[in-house]
Amino acid sequence: MSGLLRIDPLYLAVVPGILALVIALVGKRARLAAPLLALMGPLGTVAYGLASLQAIAAADDPFDPALGTSAAAAASPQRLWFVVGEDWFLRISTAVDSLAALMLLVVGVVAACVVVFSIGYLHGDPGWARYFAVISLFVGSMNLVVIAATLTTLFIGWELVGACSYLLIGFWFSKPSAAAAATKAFLTTRVGDVGLLAGIAILVTQAGTDVSSLVLDFVDTMPAGVVGAAAICLAIGAIGKSAQFPLHAWLPDAMEGPTPVSALIHAATMVAAGVYLTARLWPVFDAAPHAQMLLLTAGVISALGAALVAAIQRDIKKVLAYSTISQLGFMFAALGVGAWGAAFFHLMTHAAFKAMLFLGSGSVIHSVGTQDVHEMGGLRRVMPVTFGTWLIGALALAGIAPLSGFFSKDAVLESVWHASPVAGSALFVASAVTAFYAARVTRLVFFGTPNSDAHAHEASATMWVPLVVLALPAAVLGLVHGAVVEVLAVHAEPLSVPISAAALALAVIGGVAGWTASRGPVGDAATRRRLGTVGDTLAAAYHYDALVDRAVVRPAVAVCRGLWAAGDRLIVDGFTVLLALGASLAGRGLSRLHSGDAQAYAATIVAVAALALAAISWIGR
Repeated sequence: MSGLLRIDPLYLAVVPGILALVIALVGKRARLAAPLLALMGPLGTVAYGLASLQAIAAADDPFDPALGTSAAAAASPQRLWFVVGEDWFLRISTAVDSLAALMLLVVGVVAACVVVFSIGYLHGDPGWARYFAVISLFVGSMNLVVIAATLTTLFIGWELVGACSYLLIGFWFSKPSAAAAATKAFLTTRVGDVGLLAGIAILVTQAGTDVSSLVLDFVDTMPAGVVGAAAICLAIGAIGKSAQFPLHAWLPDAMEGPTPVSALIHAATMVAAGVYLTARLWPVFDAAPHAQMLLLTAGVISALGAALVAAIQRDIKKVLAYSTISQLGFMFAALGVGAWGAAFFHLMTHAAFKAMLFLGSGSVIHSVGTQDVHEMGGLRRVMPVTFGTWLIGALALAGIAPLSGFFSKDAVLESVWHASPVAGSALFVASAVTAFYAARVTRLVFFGTPNSDAHAHEASATMWVPLVVLALPAAVLGLVHGAVVEVLAVHAEPLSVPISAAALALAVIGGVAGWTASRGPVGDAATRRRLGTVGDTLAAAYHYDALVDRAVVRPAVAVCRGLWAAGDRLIVDGFTVLLALGASLAGRGLSRLHSGDAQAYAATIVAVAALALAAISWIGR
């Protein structure tokens, strides 16, 4: 396997891009070729990640958080991409260290499962070839983000990932809601991307290079205010991509895309890029306390606020979407107190169980034809594999021992609690609410009596096999916490017994409450009615979209219309109209000279000649 490392890691991005082009060209004529070609990218990513970890372990050179890197298992030569003046060189370069290798495994495993699942889920869809082509392009783009060794390379991959997200959210573009959701996601994440670009510009300007390792070497020599500004800008980029408050509202709408897309992009990979970015550039954040406070605040608000919204949603995908925002909030809170190792480990476990839950919801939706949990019920008997894997994912999400979520979430809780008891208390409450909605949805979907006329059935093998594959890391990944910590060279204390006991107790209490409050659709609706205005507010996600529409969208539209009326129509169009009018009037005046009268022509020639001679005589004096 070590022979793989002789391959330039840039091919991890280039090859899936080439495969995307091939799929687009042949996918319609050879339908089976499309998923098979799309699967090559993720499998290659997994193989390269494993080979890299093996080589790094043999070299005994783990990731160094103080430098933001380690000795790379493989690296590509620096390729000059753009030159500005005599001193500015922007380069394309990639490298795979232990942090990148672990992230490659996350991307590759989840993407491979999603590709296989999509064979059954999208069977017969007219956009078959287009779907797998964009999936392959996304894998290459996400790999580029992971292995980027220069800030230029990182930003290119970052933007390509956003473009693929736009294309996949709007996959069914004939639906107005899907087109609107894609546009909303694209524009909202662009706000964060402007912050990322500004942060990169500040760092590159100060360091005089875009090579990540060299930039991080210069952090200690930069003025504190400059580093703080760069870190805050980078944090804004991470917040936008990872759907954290206040740039979170795009993610629930992104559920308009196919469910496997939600599992890949909006649960396990792209939305986790913000966490990965922060870990990769940690020395910048470590030197900027205000940026860490921004991450902590955004994370705590997102973790608790989104969990409460998830607890009352009826759309199964919306529950998982708000759950994703909440779990990413846990990661950002850990980043905010400096525990980036705990945040990254929770990223890994969350990728496994949340991707599995999304695919499980896709299996359910594909079977019953609805996303409303009140129209499901009793599915555990007819969908035993989906139920079994869902149960593992739900328990891991709730933080029940000994599943993976218990270990990773408790590591986050312990880190945040010791740094800020107030923030830690909020996360404990969010943890209890997480168990509440996990139990609620599980009971409404899989227990009770069927509430749909659809003939529910277990999914085909192409859909349930990926669920089983993801169930394994969702169940046991927590047991390798020590190995992950060792690879990342992060100092991690053993889990605190009081913290773990309190978290587990709250999870049990929350789960029992969620199970009790959701005794079928009637009982669940009655619980919602008892909440009154609070329930309506939570169901509407705090009316945040309406607030943004009034405070941002409408004023922006009004300003644009004013600029169009005053600037475009009055000045630009007005100037053009005046030119045309002047030309028209001049033409009319000159046309009168064309009378056809020879005597008038002769008199005009004599007059013009006399004026010319007079002018020449005057000038020559």
